Amino acid sequence: MTRARHHWVLPVSLIAALALSLLPMPQVLAPLRPFWLGLVLAYWVIEDPERVGLGFAFIVGLCGDLVSDGLLGEQALRLVVMAFILQRFRARLRFFPLSQQALAIGGLMLNDRIVTAVVHMVLREPSLPTTYWFAPLVGMALWPVIFLLLDALRLGTWRRR
Repeated sequence: MTRARHHWVLPVSLIAALALSLLPMPQVLAPLRPFWLGLVLAYWVIEDPERVGLGFAFIVGLCGDLVSDGLLGEQALRLVVMAFILQRFRARLRFFPLSQQALAIGGLMLNDRIVTAVVHMVLREPSLPTTYWFAPLVGMALWPVIFLLLDALRLGTWRRR
């Protein structure tokens, strides 16, 4: 018996990630906002590499750039770097326990902050405040929830009780 694949989950999850990245937050908590688009894209690169690759990451990043007020191409670059690293280590990462996956995703989110800092430094944009370096910890903490939620939706195991 084969499970029906829910193809609607990919676009809906990316739209939800874009919406979450646009939600207003108190100024104090804004630096802790996780990179929602990166977290959702990381799930899809790991779980569905036939559909989600570097080109897809670039297009999603450009969409993220268009809806945000950042530099055009910055999120695209960040997501392509993230997708490349995930593709390289996907075979190992898939079989890690969820806690170890969360640590790896935390490392990816930290790498994302480094890429962002380098882009800002090269373009002589204002540097990121120190508190922005805590966002990878939030992303790492959210990874198990995001992974389990998207996995349940993708595989159709979400059931009402």
